[in-house]
Amino acid sequence: MQNPALMDPTGLQEARQISADARTHFKVCRFIIEAGVKLGLRSVPIATACTIYHRFFTEVPLEPYDPYLVAMAALYLAGKVEEQHLRTRDIINVSHRYLHPRSDPLELDVHFWELRDSIVQCEMLMLRMLCFRVSFQHPHKYLLHYLLSLKQWMNRHSWDRTPVAVAAWALLRDSYHGPLCLQHPPQHIAVTVLYLALQCYGVEVPADSEAERPWWQVFSEDLSKSVIDQIVLELIQIYRMDAEIS
Repeated sequence: MQNPALMDPTGLQEARQISADARTHFKVCRFIIEAGVKLGLRSVPIATACTIYHRFFTEVPLEPYDPYLVAMAALYLAGKVEEQHLRTRDIINVSHRYLHPRSDPLELDVHFWELRDSIVQCEMLMLRMLCFRVSFQHPHKYLLHYLLSLKQWMNRHSWDRTPVAVAAWALLRDSYHGPLCLQHPPQHIAVTVLYLALQCYGVEVPADSEAERPWWQVFSEDLSKSVIDQIVLELIQIYRMDAEIS
C-alpha cells in the first residue's frame, strides 16, 4: 500500500516536519535529563521537567520558541513543583557547559542577566499555557512497588544474577525522551518497562503460565497485551531515534 504522504506534497512536508520536531524534542529531553543529573536532581523532578516540556509543546508549535530555553525553564519549574529548588544561576552555568563545552564560563554580565530574566519569563508563560497544572503522577512509585512485589515471587538467585531492576529503571528514564508520559497511564508504563526488562534478560515469572491471568494484569487490571505491545513499540522507536541521532 502506498503511503498517502508520498502522493500529497503537503502531507510529505508535514511528515518531515514532525520527524524534525521529534528529533529536536529528543535532543532537548536528553539535555534535560543530563543537566538534571548534573544539577543533582532526583529522578522524579527530572521526569516532571520532561513532562512539563512535552506538555508545553503540545500546546504551542516549536518554531517560535528556543527549545533549550524552554528546557531550562522546565528544570527551574520542576524543582519548585517537586520541592527540590534550583538556582537559576546553577541552571545557566550547567546548561552553558553542556551546550558550549569548549567555551569559557559565563560571566555575570548583561547577557547572563538577560538569560536569567528569560528563564523566569518563560516559566510564567509555561504556567499560563498549562493552566498551572504542573503536578503529575509518574510511573516511578508504581515501578518501585511492582519490583518489590515481583522480587518476592521470583527465585532469589535468579533475581540477583540478572539486572532486571536496573534495566527497568533505565527504560523508564529513557521513556521521557518521547511523549509516552502524556499518552499512557503511569501504571501501564511502569508495568511495560518491567515486562520489557524481563523479556530482555529472558526471565520468566514463576507459575505465570498456570495462573488465571498474567502477572502484569495482577498489577494493572485494565492493562491489555495490545497496550503493552504499543508502549514497547514506542520505546523501541525512541531507541531507534537515539541510534539515528548518534
